[in-house]
Amino acid sequence: LAIRSVVDSTIFVIAADSRINGFFEVLLMEVGSGNLSGFQDLSNELTSFFSAATGSKNIAYTGLSMQDAHNPATNSRMKGKATNASFDAFIEDLVKGAQKNGVPTNIIQSIGALVETQRSAVVQQ
Repeated sequence: LAIRSVVDSTIFVIAADSRINGFFEVLLMEVGSGNLSGFQDLSNELTSFFSAATGSKNIAYTGLSMQDAHNPATNSRMKGKATNASFDAFIEDLVKGAQKNGVPTNIIQSIGALVETQRSAVVQQ
């Protein structure tokens, strides 16, 4: 539940961040029209990813690889390829989402280090 709260807060931070919200054009249009299915799917996938990556024994990540998830050629919901700058913006937004939920700084740093290990798969431009 704590990870889901951080993930959901982060998605809302991203939605307001003009540096990267364009990558989520499809999701934002769906939410704007009252369709929350894409939001729920993204929330579930990110929650599973972070849960599994932080050692959960009960939750497995079964989504696309990070490379495929962030490649418009393999994920039609992704609008554009990430750059180092957009990846940095995502990390900043993740930190804001974690801070909104009172996550301690040392845990935020650990999550940031974990996310950083995915840079080469996510950044494709």
